[in-house]
Amino acid sequence: MTTPDNPTLIGMYETMSKITAADAKIRTLIVSGAVMIQYYSPRGQEVIPAAISAALARDDYVVTTYRGLHDQIAKGVPLPELLAEYLGRRTGTCKGKGGGMHITHPDSGLMVTTGIVGGGIPIANGLALASVLRGDHRVTVANFGDGAANIGGFHEALNMASLWKLPVIFCCQNNGYGEHTKYAKATAVDAIAERAAAYKMVGITVDGSDPVAVYVAAKEAIDRARSGEGPTLLEALTYRFFGHFFGDDTHYMPKEEVAAAVAADPVPALRGRLIQEGRATEVELEAIDERVKQEVEEAAAFALNSEFAGPEEIETDVYGVRVPA
Repeated sequence: MTTPDNPTLIGMYETMSKITAADAKIRTLIVSGAVMIQYYSPRGQEVIPAAISAALARDDYVVTTYRGLHDQIAKGVPLPELLAEYLGRRTGTCKGKGGGMHITHPDSGLMVTTGIVGGGIPIANGLALASVLRGDHRVTVANFGDGAANIGGFHEALNMASLWKLPVIFCCQNNGYGEHTKYAKATAVDAIAERAAAYKMVGITVDGSDPVAVYVAAKEAIDRARSGEGPTLLEALTYRFFGHFFGDDTHYMPKEEVAAAVAADPVPALRGRLIQEGRATEVELEAIDERVKQEVEEAAAFALNSEFAGPEEIETDVYGVRVPA
């Protein structure tokens, strides 16, 4: 078992701090009326991508969903271009034409963000197959929620990945709700990871708020995939602090349940753990938090000061060439 060393664990904290600050900034911009965008907050789920990306190589691939800010930041998408894309500006990763539901940044390995529930799972297989054919030993991580584990594409993708021993990690960030529906009302099995047995692959459920547990499980899965031993279904149990979309009234989420999750916030929990175990001082972590907040503020200013995509962009970056009639 390979546990994260001190620099890795502190790096994971910095990633989580950056996700928290960026999420807070986006929500502030929406509430203040500075921007009007659809947004799906990942607050509460920061540990999972911070730990997994710490175990990935720079050129490995990640596929995520519309609730993907944390995955995008953890994989290294530059903050200025990332926030500019969320705000629909021409300086964004996709020139402002994708928005938060369609972030793509191949240079960092963030290959696909999809607005279709479960739509990225089969795509991850394609990326993994390409890695096999090229022999480049890259690993692909497909992130999705518990609701996506009930679509046909999930089962088809797991079957194919196991059959062909594709180097892909299927990461279910199980936050307990598929949109507005509680897990137990829509899923028969007690744990998504139980389904791995049906496809003869390794399945594991971990506490998605424990950075060490997620890192260890991810590292083992990534090493298996990279060595040609095939895929893993990794289920990380977590909780989202806000509703399905930002502005959701969350009437379906019991108040005591939300309060308990917020009280166990994984970001300050890791901060306290680092200090208690003597891995970092409060002064050192304060410096990280301040640096991250400044980085987020500068990225937001860059995005807000950038122009919106113009009409001339409608016919650029498309497959076909327009032919006059």
